[in-house]
Amino acid sequence: MTTAVAQTTPRKVLADLLPASRVRDIALVAGGAALTGLAAQIAIPVPGSPVPVTGQTFAALLVGTALGAGRGLASLALYALLGLAGLPWFAGGSAGATASFGYILGMLLAATVVGALARRGADRSVVRMAGAMLLGEAIIYAIGVPYLAVVADLTTAQAVAAGLTPFLIGDALKAALAMGVLPAVWKLVERES
Repeated sequence: MTTAVAQTTPRKVLADLLPASRVRDIALVAGGAALTGLAAQIAIPVPGSPVPVTGQTFAALLVGTALGAGRGLASLALYALLGLAGLPWFAGGSAGATASFGYILGMLLAATVVGALARRGADRSVVRMAGAMLLGEAIIYAIGVPYLAVVADLTTAQAVAAGLTPFLIGDALKAALAMGVLPAVWKLVERES
């Protein structure tokens, strides 16, 4: 008796539509880091919180989804390492291990997870994209909020009030934008094929 194992071929992510080369991958990783750094400059202070509202989380999840798990992780790792080395491209032009650095650590893992989900087709439909974005956001908060509590010497309730609650509506809007854009791009690509 033999057991048949279903072979599943990984799907392409958007970055795979470009001709494959090491130069392409390096450019995509550097570009993803730069996009995240630029998006972090859109920083709106939140009263009572050391963490501003930024475009950073949206960029990190978009980079992970568009580049895939490996390149998404590499891109966010490059972003984090250069920011730790002093490049002022964390939220609002900051650098180093700030109180919000835990969110950047969360973005590393979130970009990897949403990239892996995109490789399985999560970026092709609004419903699956919604799930991927929500999971990515949850990962960012699961790492960022406890880090904030430790670094800023906050209780869990204080960390949630300062580092989670004020951002939920904005993150829902960012997720909705990604849910509409990425599946639409795939529909356009498939139509052009």
